[in-house]
Amino acid sequence: MRALGPVLVVLLALLALWYAAVPVMNVQETLTRAERAGAVIEPASAVERRDMASIGLALRNAGQLGEAWSLERPRLPAPHQIAAEIWASTWDEEVNGRRGIVQSGSFSNRSLVYHAGITLTATAAGFAIGAVLGILLAVGIVHSRVLDLSLMPWAIVSQTIPIVALAPMIIVVLYSVGVQGLLPKAIISAYLSFFPVVVGMVKGLRAPDAMQLDQMRTWNASSAQVFWKLRLPASVPYLFASMKIAVAASLVGAIVGELPVQQGGLGARMLAGSYYGQTAQIWAALFAAAALAALLVWFVGWLERRTLRAMGGPA
Repeated sequence: MRALGPVLVVLLALLALWYAAVPVMNVQETLTRAERAGAVIEPASAVERRDMASIGLALRNAGQLGEAWSLERPRLPAPHQIAAEIWASTWDEEVNGRRGIVQSGSFSNRSLVYHAGITLTATAAGFAIGAVLGILLAVGIVHSRVLDLSLMPWAIVSQTIPIVALAPMIIVVLYSVGVQGLLPKAIISAYLSFFPVVVGMVKGLRAPDAMQLDQMRTWNASSAQVFWKLRLPASVPYLFASMKIAVAASLVGAIVGELPVQQGGLGARMLAGSYYGQTAQIWAALFAAAALAALLVWFVGWLERRTLRAMGGPA
């Protein structure tokens, strides 16, 4: 509760800056519409207005910017326009729309809920694949110097390839062998999520110091016992910290994987909005993705607290 006040202050400041930026970003379209309605615009030439800075143009025509916050297709939509779009594409679409869950019994394909569900499914599948792969690679790297010297550099190099360039290649290759639907997006999602898990798990498995390892040898512990009794428990905090990063990266991978496919999901929703100039739709999908990421990170944190409590540590 003590943090609520500062958070609200920052939120209000961001909203104020956002509302102030709206007329500057939308000044060209607003002044064009005002000129068509008979208003006098400075400068009068459209060519001169095009070459002017947006801030200067807005200041010279401050009295003509009233419509900037309510344009149908703004360059930067106002926060209330995004809120209206979120409401229309979630509650209103599902409750009042003929394709909504109330009328048809299933989520509408025009609803953010439907597209968020598609993205969440691909994210969960990709995160599961990436986390399991990352943990297995980390175990191999810690226990084998050959794997450490051979796999770790390649894992690092793999993350230098832009996912925007790699995703279409993965989808085309998989489609050519008949693999469609969820799996291509899950693979792209796993590609982004496995690396943080590898790095965090390797760090965690190597967290026990020499004294702790010597004590295990004094007790004549086997390699398996050292792993299960010492290395693995020591790696749990590192693992969950890396998984919080990985689950957010997994969501990004799922959204990027949806762009070439265009068969639903928040990525397809953003792309459709860009095709038709529906910037409010794009921003609504962005906010939905942010909310989904926050929910996933919270869920991983909840699992972390439960796991640490079960291990007898501080929750």
